[in-house]
Amino acid sequence: MRSLKFLIPVFLLLSQVCFSQSNWEIKAENIDPNNYFGVTTANGIIGLVSSPEPMKVGAVVLNGTYDNYERGRVSNILKTFNHINLEMDVDGHRIGPSATSDYKQILDMKKAQLVTTFKAFDVEVEHKVMALRHLPYSALVVVKVKAKKDLTITPYSVIQAPNHLQDVRNFFWHVDRPHVTIPLLSSVAKSPTGKIKVAATNTFMFNEDHHDQPPMIHEDWDFNRHWMKFHKKLKKGETYEFSLVATTCSSEQFSDPQNEADRLTVFASQEGKDRLLNAHEREWKKLWESDIIIEGDDQAQKDVRFALYHLYSFAREGTAYSLSPMGLSGLGYNGHVFWDTELWMFPPLLMMQPEIARSLLEYRYERLEAARQNAFSHGYKGALFPWESADDGAEETPVWAITGPFEHHIAADIAWAHWKYYQVTKDKKWLEERGYPVIMEVADFWTSRVDRNGPGQYDIINVIGANEWLENIDNNAFTNGMAITSLRYATKAAVELGIEPNPDWAHVADNIPIIKFEDGTTRENSTYQGEMIKQADVNLLSFPVDFITDEVQMKKDLDYYETKISPTGPAMGFSVLSALHSRIGDQEKAYKWFLKSFEPNKAPPFGVLAENAGGSNPYFATGAGGMLQAVLGGFGGLEITDEGIIQKYGKLPKQWKSITIIGVGKEKKTFEIK
Repeated sequence: MRSLKFLIPVFLLLSQVCFSQSNWEIKAENIDPNNYFGVTTANGIIGLVSSPEPMKVGAVVLNGTYDNYERGRVSNILKTFNHINLEMDVDGHRIGPSATSDYKQILDMKKAQLVTTFKAFDVEVEHKVMALRHLPYSALVVVKVKAKKDLTITPYSVIQAPNHLQDVRNFFWHVDRPHVTIPLLSSVAKSPTGKIKVAATNTFMFNEDHHDQPPMIHEDWDFNRHWMKFHKKLKKGETYEFSLVATTCSSEQFSDPQNEADRLTVFASQEGKDRLLNAHEREWKKLWESDIIIEGDDQAQKDVRFALYHLYSFAREGTAYSLSPMGLSGLGYNGHVFWDTELWMFPPLLMMQPEIARSLLEYRYERLEAARQNAFSHGYKGALFPWESADDGAEETPVWAITGPFEHHIAADIAWAHWKYYQVTKDKKWLEERGYPVIMEVADFWTSRVDRNGPGQYDIINVIGANEWLENIDNNAFTNGMAITSLRYATKAAVELGIEPNPDWAHVADNIPIIKFEDGTTRENSTYQGEMIKQADVNLLSFPVDFITDEVQMKKDLDYYETKISPTGPAMGFSVLSALHSRIGDQEKAYKWFLKSFEPNKAPPFGVLAENAGGSNPYFATGAGGMLQAVLGGFGGLEITDEGIIQKYGKLPKQWKSITIIGVGKEKKTFEIK
């Protein structure tokens, strides 16, 4: 039975969201440093990847900052200074992995904090790290040390440059004010080609009244590493707390990143730990007003929330930054932006956080001119967005991967996402200024891309579809279906704005073929003979695109292609099968494919998702987006239509008692199924 509830009072929402603290925690215990895949705390600008080493992070990733280094003759997202690492001596003995015991890590998703606890050399240590949500370039570390005997601790704040940064310069100085001295440890360097300047600054923070601030000692190790440290005597049983606030940015964001990193660090330090924590937690509380609550399956609840946490962490409203398949978890896929954004990660964000979703579209709009140039270079009109995009919107696919010149469905995927945003928000000003220019240019691209071979034969030849294992094929079902969809959306958008649509858009859409086998099953391409495929292709036209809406056709295509999708394919393909089985009423199969879409892909010790089962390149945010669509659009039955977000389907697997989806869309609706 399906029921709907809208605008539940805030106190009731909060009681629902907070129903079980354990479902907000991802625990890592019995950690094996040799088989460790870190979890990321991020705020849409900086990503902090955890480490098995005490008081350290494995990497710091800076969004929107790309340069050519290490691999591929193409740009890579930049790993910046590791500027929040700490080390500590206890009575002159350095704490390291071999000296620790009871080493545990917990990700608190509600507060977006990674909490590490351990014992070493007669001290018990709690270490919290977070990318501050309200301060996009800053991170906070809070450390508590409990002494088991009288002893002296010596904490070190270390800034270390990764090997690819050039011309590293290290600085240490103080800002002296009447009641406080602020020590600033900072570094500045150039990116591998020298075109970007990147900077990082940190400072220790102590009690709010600053009465116990110890003197700082600065030491250089070499050009790539320096630190500041202090000594503190502790009595047996005493607990001592200190904090570190750190900022990193680049010349992509500021003309003078070195001074800006210093200024932002000074600002954060004078806010103080408590205000920083409160503001950070307040911003995450707002984000979690949009949540998916599953009753009856605690593991599924945790898995779904973990996926939401990552999408919320990797993107940010009010920016023009997009999402790469691996988010801000590292250098996977060079940090480039693919179709993964619009077709996989965008829809759940659009439903749950429309303002964040808008940022992803702004990224494309700002690169529309580059897409026009790309179309022109290939002999077409309109705009052809690159298969892999980075800073300036030029094609960034490595030359050896011919997906760059041929995987053209991405243009239609982007136009599709723009119309979906308008369906949800009804923001006509945005449609006029941002959405329609993109949708129109993509439509013009398709009118020039087709070969006009007669009625019903406006063929799209020589492409690569979502199934990348078959290259240079003709009339790929997904590509053709998306081209038709984007052309029809262009007409609808023009009418919505009172503009006379180009009649050629509808004409071309009516003549692009969707080829079928003799039994009526949609054929993957004109020469497809039943080969194993990499991932869902034809089935995407049923979900999430809603190009095929006839249930008989949906089921026919589903029955055929679910036996053709490789069991080693990427995670998101299986989520499509889950959603489709759910929509046609087979919840047993839907739940099986739901689990298949992420469970085999978990990597220790946190269960971060890899792209494939047994993979070693997490976190695969694309897979998280697919899994969330299986929940929202499959079990939850939500669909984006011209009437906004509606609940059209919806049926639970037997493992779940209920699902409540809160904070949906701009109206913050609640949908419930029992």
